[in-house]
Amino acid sequence: MKKTKSWLAMVAVLMVVVLAACGEKSQEDVLNDVEEALENTESYKSKATMVLETGQEPQTYDVEVWQKDNAYYKVDLKNAKNEQSQIILKNDDGVFVLTPALNKTFRFQSDWPKTSSQAYLYESLLKDISLDADVMFSQDENHYVFKTATTYQNKNLNSQEIRLNKKDLAPVSVKIMDADNNVLVDLTFTEFERNPELSNEDFNTEKTMDGAQMSEPTMATPEEEEEISIRYPMFIPDGVDGEPKLETVETGERTAYVQQYSGDKPFTLIQEKSTIVPATTAPLNLVKGEPVDLGFTIGIQSADRIMWSHEGIDYSLISESLSEEEMADVARSVYATTEK
Repeated sequence: MKKTKSWLAMVAVLMVVVLAACGEKSQEDVLNDVEEALENTESYKSKATMVLETGQEPQTYDVEVWQKDNAYYKVDLKNAKNEQSQIILKNDDGVFVLTPALNKTFRFQSDWPKTSSQAYLYESLLKDISLDADVMFSQDENHYVFKTATTYQNKNLNSQEIRLNKKDLAPVSVKIMDADNNVLVDLTFTEFERNPELSNEDFNTEKTMDGAQMSEPTMATPEEEEEISIRYPMFIPDGVDGEPKLETVETGERTAYVQQYSGDKPFTLIQEKSTIVPATTAPLNLVKGEPVDLGFTIGIQSADRIMWSHEGIDYSLISESLSEEEMADVARSVYATTEK
């Protein structure tokens, strides 16, 4: 009888151990795993599809990221519709924004990407999870799900839902929402490789530009059109007259379309056709500023202006009165509206 009881007790203990092993991890355990993954990921390659819902119609981008030692980055953002890309590159020489189809390169003295959240960077997602004291956690059969606060440059991107694979904490998807929980950015990872062999040379600026130019078409600029479609910002800061003064300025063979907004915080928006820089005279512009995420493209922001190119048009937004955040909001809204 005693042997039977001992045997039953042993079975009961084994069942408890087995059930515990098969049970779900606690939030604390998973967060420890996230921090460990952050420490042990020395490099990675990833591919993802990103859908932006910030304009009049959804825009889809293919995103490819290479990262090494948290010091070298290559982020290729390719418009799925026209197959033209912008590349954010970080190496020993600085931070660069490349537009291969126009043969344009801008160089920054910047600590990007440490200044804000980045949905397509794996380590940025893990840091957002680890640093948010109020992170919301759940899990299903295959995924850990986290809802966190964000530090995106676009303040309309209020919160995010990050989904990681239970097996290896690889990124699965990111949904970024506004204050009303409307999804503005929907990013789905299609490939992820942890700790691949990458060399510093893989992040060389000239090599990256040459490779990108071989793999994509030259930008179709509206050079043969008599005039371009003038676009207007949808967002106008308080204290600014919403009806601009319009002016056409001829400079040599180039035509600039100038909108001047008056009021307490005046600003000027300039549009002109993009020009392709000849390969033999490609300039390297040193910019005192930061790359700024406009959603539909990457802009170049300095103290009093933002410059960007989109669909064959160069834009310059200039103001000594608007804050950098207000300027970015105005620039983002230029894409979100049609011509008047």
